[in-house]
Amino acid sequence: MTKQASAPPTPGKGAPVAPPPPPWWRHYLWALAFLIFIGLYFVLPATEIKGPVTLNYTQFLSDVSAHKVKTVTLETNGSASGTLSNGNTYTTAVPAEAGQALLNDLAANKVQITAETTGTSFGAEVLSWVILILPFIVIGYFWLRLSKRAGGGAGLQGALGVGRSKAKVFDQERPKTTFADVAGYEGAKAEVAEVVDFLSHPERYARAGAMAPRGVLMVGPPGTGKTLLARAVAGEASVPFFSVTGSSFVEMFVGVGAARVRDLFSEARKKAPAIIFIDEIDAIGQRRGGAGAVVSNDEREQTLNQLLAEMDGFDPATGIVVLAATNRPEVLDPALLRPGRFDRQITVPLPNLAERLAILQVHCRGKRLAPDVDLEVVARGTPGFSGADLANLVNEAAIVAVRANRDVLGAADFDQARDRIILGRREGSNVLLPDEKYGVAVHESGHALVAVYSDNADPVAKVTILPAGQALGVTEQLPLVERHLYGQDYLDDMLAVFLGGRAGELVVLGQGSTGASNDLAKATELATKMVREFGLSDKLGPVGYPSGGSVFLGGGSEFSSRPFAEATQAIIDGEVSKLLREAEQRAIGVLRDHRDVLDRVVQLLVANETVDGAQIYALAGRPVPAGAPGVTMAPGGRAAAAAGQGPVVGA
Repeated sequence: MTKQASAPPTPGKGAPVAPPPPPWWRHYLWALAFLIFIGLYFVLPATEIKGPVTLNYTQFLSDVSAHKVKTVTLETNGSASGTLSNGNTYTTAVPAEAGQALLNDLAANKVQITAETTGTSFGAEVLSWVILILPFIVIGYFWLRLSKRAGGGAGLQGALGVGRSKAKVFDQERPKTTFADVAGYEGAKAEVAEVVDFLSHPERYARAGAMAPRGVLMVGPPGTGKTLLARAVAGEASVPFFSVTGSSFVEMFVGVGAARVRDLFSEARKKAPAIIFIDEIDAIGQRRGGAGAVVSNDEREQTLNQLLAEMDGFDPATGIVVLAATNRPEVLDPALLRPGRFDRQITVPLPNLAERLAILQVHCRGKRLAPDVDLEVVARGTPGFSGADLANLVNEAAIVAVRANRDVLGAADFDQARDRIILGRREGSNVLLPDEKYGVAVHESGHALVAVYSDNADPVAKVTILPAGQALGVTEQLPLVERHLYGQDYLDDMLAVFLGGRAGELVVLGQGSTGASNDLAKATELATKMVREFGLSDKLGPVGYPSGGSVFLGGGSEFSSRPFAEATQAIIDGEVSKLLREAEQRAIGVLRDHRDVLDRVVQLLVANETVDGAQIYALAGRPVPAGAPGVTMAPGGRAAAAAGQGPVVGA
């Protein structure tokens, strides 16, 4: 998108340039002058170099007799002051009983006598009252200024700035992120860019009678780049951009959330056209409790009600588009999602193969890659990774290279980083006892050979018995294509591969072990989906009972909201057990038919700890399937930690 910004008018051409506003400190010059005046009033009298000498009455009479007193000024309040013969001034207190005797004594010693009447002048009286009242006037003035600046805040909250919005405004200085930094997601970028274009060139749409969408809601799993897309909008837009998180609206004071919503939209109206971005909007947009709700949050509901009113109320926010992001759209209030508020919902899903490749290329900018690094191979090896996961993958690969005192990233660095993210840190085989190491080798060899001899299974890429995280061994498979639909033959082979590790233990060791616990859980989950949801059971028939569901949409646990009878549950249990037993017998049959190959693979694993998939295909006498490589995890070992990283099941 081309950035456009209107240039300010040149002096003498077009509209006159408005003078800049005066600096803030000019408004407080009078207060500074008042403080200086008060300081001088109290400080200057105390800074005189030579003050008057205070004499008691006895000393005063003695100095008069010694002809040391030159002048005296008698005041009606009983005090006296004057000058001494040495030029110094003095003060003293004259008792009322002194009377005529004092005057005679002063006259006899030739002291110049002056009499004055004491009293307070009008100016001094006014000044004393000003000094007394002015501090209260100053305090009241500042209180009024704070109240006016509070904006949408109410009372003390507004005066203290609590009710002001915490939105970060991007107007002149914008983020450097652009749409070029957002790899993939061309459809999402096009829809968001259209909103920006509408605000930048409204006349184009006005000619066609088109109205700007009030709001755009970006929905997707965590880490898919919703906030990054918003930052790109801020970098591309030629209109002010307000960014705020949903949690920043809620404070401990009641009414603060609604006040901040009002203040946010008020500021946006002043700079309209503008864009407001609310990240994690589910913090304030959760559905409101109905009449039967046990618990309700009045503060959160007030904030939501104010947001609804601002987006589409009696006083709609014209020229303002609200962008929002969430990974929990099911909890949002329906009134927030209706057209007129959020007119568009943009899904930002997990990236596909091409998008993962583009994202990796963006994150590898500025990094030195070895010739053996093929980012397409890395992209195929990271199905289910989000954009944030891919950024972490590249960073972990760089850390691996630094750990080896290199500044060039190799293919092995990416491979180790991927295993570190999926499985955890590798411990080395020395943590296993010799019989445990042999048992893990048998288990992983069973997984690998069942996959090699299954026509529809993903090909094997690598087998290792090096423990990582909670997994004691891993079998990595190659998806030739990125699947979105799965046939029954593929799912049957997947069940057999899941149970191949347990089958290898039964064939070689004559007994199972706890190492198959994760395999059994994944296989049971897949078989249950095949029976309950995919309609792949002849006995149950073409019915679907989806499991799970959000509790906010009326769903619940499988036991509390089971949509079928006990008899149906018994049929489901029987069909699941049948599928699992058939898959286990099939895996056992494959391994018994190729027992010699199984033993050679086990010996190779025990000796080398990691075996490439091509070696296993060579031992099995099978050709390596053609196709660009990629990696998905079929975890083995005790309580494998890679659950959920295997092939995705479901359409």
